[in-house]
Amino acid sequence: MPDWLDIVMRSFIFVVVLFVMTKMLGKRQLAELSVFEYISGITIGGITSEVVMGLERNIINAIIAIFIFSSVSFLVEWISLKNKKIRDFLEGTGTVFIKDGKIMEDNLKKEKYSADELLELLRKKNVFNISDVQFAMLEQTGDLSVLLKKEHRPVTIKDLQMPYQSKKEPQTVIMDGVILDEALTIGGLNRRWLHEELEKLGVTKENVFLGQVDSDGQLTVDLYDDKIKIPTPQEKPLLLATLKKCQADLELFALATDSKSAKAMYAKNANKLKDMIQKLEPSLHD
Repeated sequence: MPDWLDIVMRSFIFVVVLFVMTKMLGKRQLAELSVFEYISGITIGGITSEVVMGLERNIINAIIAIFIFSSVSFLVEWISLKNKKIRDFLEGTGTVFIKDGKIMEDNLKKEKYSADELLELLRKKNVFNISDVQFAMLEQTGDLSVLLKKEHRPVTIKDLQMPYQSKKEPQTVIMDGVILDEALTIGGLNRRWLHEELEKLGVTKENVFLGQVDSDGQLTVDLYDDKIKIPTPQEKPLLLATLKKCQADLELFALATDSKSAKAMYAKNANKLKDMIQKLEPSLHD
């Protein structure tokens, strides 16, 4: 067998072997490497490249070595999940770098980080002033978690004491022109509703690259043909405008009537409608 064909066959075999081993180790191997996973990854890569290019090597022995290193990582991960002390020993624990705006110099030295490196990590979190930081910890993965002091955190709806409504995750109901019935069912919808909404937009499902329904039951679509203009949904703004008009009409009726009882009734209901609009406006205002 020619050398080039042998290399092709070995490469193909090890692509499959490495894929199987990576799937066995799980997604965490791809996102965050522990010490054992880091060692195993380097070693497996070295074994693979050596056997793929070194034709005199025994391919079975290489597969056995890769299996052993993968099994060690898998076993260590399994033991870590069962015992926190072992997990802390193998994977380490977080290290506090900043507390109450004060840098913990001893912890920086312990983790072999300089002040410049700390500032770089903070800048990646869009933090440029140490005194703005309430708490910062270096995680086991090498990422820096930062908690700003309360006065420097972004203002939230809760801080403003404004009424708000929790949102559910949007459901993708069309993908590549194909209707996803499971997503429709989760959203409490059906195909008839979807076809009616597509008719309102003047598009067909075949021309929809991606279609999603938000928590308010509003359909938005992205089309293959970007030249087609999709009309902006008007249901919520129209409903808000209608409610405000009703409130204004009630207030007008209260001013126009001479009957004290009718005046009181119109004024009372106008105030009720005003309170309702204040609660609904965050959801209806686009």
